[in-house]
Amino acid sequence: MAKALILAAGQGTRVRPLTKHTPKPMVPILGKPVMEYLIDHLAQYGVKEIMINVAFMHWKLENYFGDGRRFGVELGYSYEGVRENGEVVCKPVGSAGGMRKIQDFGNFFDDTFIVLCGDAIVDLDIKAALFEHKTKGAIASVVTLDVPREDTKNYGIVVTDESGRVTSFQEKPKPEDAKSTAASTGIYIFEPEVLDLIPPDTEFDIGSQLFPLLVEKGLPFYAQKRFFNWIDIGRVSDYYSVLMRVLRGEIAQMDMPGHEVSPGIWVGLNTRIAWDSVQIVGPVYIGSGVRIEPGCSVIGPAWIGHGSHLRHGAKVIRSVLFEYTRLGEDMVFEEMIASPQYCVDRKGDTMYVGDDTCLLRWGDARA
Repeated sequence: MAKALILAAGQGTRVRPLTKHTPKPMVPILGKPVMEYLIDHLAQYGVKEIMINVAFMHWKLENYFGDGRRFGVELGYSYEGVRENGEVVCKPVGSAGGMRKIQDFGNFFDDTFIVLCGDAIVDLDIKAALFEHKTKGAIASVVTLDVPREDTKNYGIVVTDESGRVTSFQEKPKPEDAKSTAASTGIYIFEPEVLDLIPPDTEFDIGSQLFPLLVEKGLPFYAQKRFFNWIDIGRVSDYYSVLMRVLRGEIAQMDMPGHEVSPGIWVGLNTRIAWDSVQIVGPVYIGSGVRIEPGCSVIGPAWIGHGSHLRHGAKVIRSVLFEYTRLGEDMVFEEMIASPQYCVDRKGDTMYVGDDTCLLRWGDARA
């Protein structure tokens, strides 16, 4: 089976503050990092040798995933950085540059390989995608998904001829200017000879530099149009939407943890909940060590991370609390993502603890 590269070196600036202290692939969905779902999916298709390029907060990824054995795979890491003024600093070399760096180091890519972004959840039929790539004799393939024309402004659009051969690209075109509705999903399949086109020791991007070069040289480069779930967490609003979909059970193979104590209500270990005087409407997950005082309401879809504390009268409505978040008495958190340091609404507007202009009161449940 093919090998894989997971791209995980970016800063994730578009989903701040979620990535202020966490690499984007480590942002949690149902308590698991996004990238863990991706690794599980690759393993299901027999893709067991996986490299990960890392840079910003690389140690958090490396410490969590380790050598991959507990996920049934073998993982390796390629750090991208330089030494400046005696300090080692992160310096990503671009998605294509990262591939070339790995190849120059140890010749890892010795056969067909697949490249995926570490911040998306997919259920792509990898076997079918590899078969189509081989059947067409492609040197490179980009997996696309058809999107509504009004959404083309949010994606890189791939333009092909009748055979599926890529002829050009459009970066987030206006709907009236879009020549196609095939959006690149950031999933690519390559043959090793593609790497020879990437200049060594140079920052180089797959979408904006390598792909146009393949078209210019007339190499067999194809787009695959597939129907599958592709959940891209590009913005905070995307992340919020994903959480709501997952909690509603709309995404297969993403099961709620804990024990279902009543229909639609799952609870972790050792909770302290005033069941006789609280209102809880599922789907809701309440993590271990959570304390919910009398008079509180939790209206789903909602996720209450472990160690959190809802004080008397607090209301959580279609919201997510990260672990150890404490809500003040009678506070109403509606359509929010909250942590002990900040809360962000579904549009991406952020408030921080201690902001005098904010009417909400919350903090760290450990304090």
